[in-house]
Amino acid sequence: MPPPPPPLGRARRRAAQAFDEALDDADLVAARAALAQGRWQNARSLLVRTGDDWDRRGHRVTVLARESYCAAWAREWLLAEPESADASVLLALAQVRRVLHGKGKPVRAREACMTAAARLPADPTPWLGLLLLECAVGTDQDVVRTFEQVRARYADHHHAHHLMVARLAGRRTESGPDPLHEVYDFANWAAEQAPADSPLAILPVIAHAERYRALAAAGHEPADPAASGHWTGRRARQVMKAAFDWWLEWELEGHPRRLIDLNFLAHAKFCEGRGAEAAALFHRIGRHATPAPWSYPDRDPHTAFAAARAAALGTA
Repeated sequence: MPPPPPPLGRARRRAAQAFDEALDDADLVAARAALAQGRWQNARSLLVRTGDDWDRRGHRVTVLARESYCAAWAREWLLAEPESADASVLLALAQVRRVLHGKGKPVRAREACMTAAARLPADPTPWLGLLLLECAVGTDQDVVRTFEQVRARYADHHHAHHLMVARLAGRRTESGPDPLHEVYDFANWAAEQAPADSPLAILPVIAHAERYRALAAAGHEPADPAASGHWTGRRARQVMKAAFDWWLEWELEGHPRRLIDLNFLAHAKFCEGRGAEAAALFHRIGRHATPAPWSYPDRDPHTAFAAARAAALGTA
């Protein structure tokens, strides 16, 4: 039986403040709602339609896997279709999510990811699930090895590159700011390797924000990013300008995770003090705010996003 709905008043208050990880994917929102009620056939149809659009598949599977009853419904799906690669990968990422929330064993999640990988060898999504797991509980060698498995299947995988940047940014914080830190080299390398229209062009901005998060958490940067010189140095300005120019030329309306990039870019432009450019990005973002990077280093993301948006749009 599907779980009972929560009390209406409390649910509505939470919904008003909730970040929706589905972003603007209406088909994903519908499939997720059906899955919450045990109707896994909608998720099945969604993933069939997604095909080998790997960024979109990864986005949709990870969001579906966050549904609290996903693992149970994925197992039911597998009973009906024992060889289903889609059901297998959905179960694998649901198992990973359980581990990340302290409710499962890493070994079982790893086994589920490997089973899913064997069902559809060309699919990077099981390896994305494993990368999520290794970034949380694995060694640096585990993380790099798994990332290479993703890249071997889809070299420009958006989510995987974000995970690697976040992992690398946390290395060697004890020495404080370092303009030659490895996370910058990695992000620049990935952006240069990608095709001209790839959203990985924004990755140096992601790296800059993730490094700020790590440095601020270690006490080397102020807790208010707009008060930090991290965003106003010569190197930072070059990174922001290149990313904003790329967005003006190549804005990819159809990319499933573009709103994540837009939130990072709007955050960077606001912290840089470029209000007009930030305003243009806030208009594109609309109601699709994301927790990162507005929560960095330890802020309420709703409050931070609303304040930045109001200041940029002149409504504060």
